[in-house]
Amino acid sequence: MNKVPQPHSVKEQLPGIQYCINSPPPWPEAIVLGFQHYLLTLGITVLIPSIIVPQMGGGNAEKATVMQNLLFVSGLSTLFQSLLGTRLPTAVVGSYAYLIPVTSIIQASRYNSYSDPYERFVRTMRGIQGALIVAACFQSAMGFLGLWRNAVRFLSPLSVVPYVTFTGLGLYYLGFPMLAKCVEVGLPGIIFMVFISQYLPRYIESKQPICDRFAVLFSVAITWLFAQLLTSTTVYKHKPENTQISCRTDRAGLISTAPWIYIPYPFRWGSPTFNAGEAFAMMAPAFVSLFESTGTFFAAARYGSATPVPPSVISRGTGWLGIGVLLNGLLGSVTGTTASVENVGLLALTRVGSRRVIQISAGFMIFFSVFAKFGAFFASIPLPIVAALYCVLFCFVSSAGLSFLQFCNLNSFQTKFILGFSFFMGLSVPQYFREYYQGGWRSAQPTGWFSDIVLVIFMSHTTVAALVALFFDLTLSRENDESKRDSGLKWWEKFSLYKSDVRNDEFYALPCSLNKLFPAL
Repeated sequence: MNKVPQPHSVKEQLPGIQYCINSPPPWPEAIVLGFQHYLLTLGITVLIPSIIVPQMGGGNAEKATVMQNLLFVSGLSTLFQSLLGTRLPTAVVGSYAYLIPVTSIIQASRYNSYSDPYERFVRTMRGIQGALIVAACFQSAMGFLGLWRNAVRFLSPLSVVPYVTFTGLGLYYLGFPMLAKCVEVGLPGIIFMVFISQYLPRYIESKQPICDRFAVLFSVAITWLFAQLLTSTTVYKHKPENTQISCRTDRAGLISTAPWIYIPYPFRWGSPTFNAGEAFAMMAPAFVSLFESTGTFFAAARYGSATPVPPSVISRGTGWLGIGVLLNGLLGSVTGTTASVENVGLLALTRVGSRRVIQISAGFMIFFSVFAKFGAFFASIPLPIVAALYCVLFCFVSSAGLSFLQFCNLNSFQTKFILGFSFFMGLSVPQYFREYYQGGWRSAQPTGWFSDIVLVIFMSHTTVAALVALFFDLTLSRENDESKRDSGLKWWEKFSLYKSDVRNDEFYALPCSLNKLFPAL
């Protein structure tokens, strides 16, 4: 008798993960995997200072210093997050959302009187530091006081789908557009990455997965060597300067300017200065970071084979992200922090969701920020190579959001409307603001702190999609028991409180007696 085909069963925890949150791989393998995670953090660590520091008047030496500060804080924040925050295997990196208010500070009229570039750099840095400190207090208060916990409790699987999906999908501008700045390097990078991780394991039999687990190392090494060969020849001799910066391996200007040993310390450039308007504007990316990091936490829990993150744990994690922003403000890193989307994608690619691996990567971040010359060597990887990795890794985070569809009724027209409308508006609204503000970091029109707040919030695909989905979920899907079942809320209710699922202690409990420090969470 032929068996009747059955749909796939619902899985609260993702199967197929070889090493989950609490089951670390052997130490040699864990160290190599941690180094892979460290390499991924270099993309944003190099990109943001490369954009901001020249506008401030700083040179290669100042850019290298800011990168070391940002890498050092990323390492500390990653340790805080894995030990005291959500305790998920999530790395913490610089946030791209802070660029708009930071650029506003740089272009403030009070800094135009400084003719000396270094003096202008110091003055603008102190202004950025002051705004970041205020934003850090706002974000920490939202997390540690439980305000964000109360907001996250309104989520259901239906509203989580666009929320998490756009956490990865909304970063498309860091993928192929950045790759295309040097097609001859970036395109081979994405081809090698896809081939090594998806096709090569089919032809190479081994007891342990090698190709897909270490695909980042293999593809970066091969593509970087290829870029070095192109640099050594005369291929880029008569190319424009922007092309040479993107393609050549010797134009980063980091190795020669970075010191052998660098010790970060607070207020390197003097006492921070504070401006009320700039502080309000800097709160906007801190608010956006709450949304983007929460989506990343949900994806990390999925790929760590854990249950959905309780709201209290998410709130605790965002509070510690605020501590990371505070450290960035004290040290001078020109941006705040957020949970790394690309590192969560690597969890899915390697099928290793171990907390220990992320902690090892944090050790690499701190080590290479102190021994700056060695860190500068790895930071000189051309950004199109990193963008090629992003194209593969961001897709895993997007698909983590789509996996929550298994708890929703996709035959409900109400469900279809909420999903479709939130997806469309999550794409359309940010695109409008990008076009209206001429797609750059500044508009030709006069701007102020209020316009910066509007621009930061509504240019975030994650924030727009999450707010739209949550609004319609609350107003349309909570009317009766049938609507709640369609949105998956009946299944989700047991994850809304920490004590409602015994597995939460296994994944999210703080070590020893530290849990008593946060009784409100």
